[in-house]
Amino acid sequence: MDTPAKKQAAVELLAKDLNANGGVFCPSATAGMKLWNTHPRIYLDVARTGEAKCAYCGTVYKLKEGENFSGSH
Repeated sequence: MDTPAKKQAAVELLAKDLNANGGVFCPSATAGMKLWNTHPRIYLDVARTGEAKCAYCGTVYKLKEGENFSGSH
């Protein structure tokens, strides 16, 4: 029996939540994840397209509407 895929809401980020390269790491406390018992840490480039999806857990991180990343904090 197939189970429906769990739909996850996107984690909205402000530009100040991104690191100097325009990305975030997943797993993330910002997404409400317990960092000690999840998947390996990976870098996600959010600034390039405005959003990125984690290949491990499927969490989507996206810039909040109206936010712009300038590359310098």
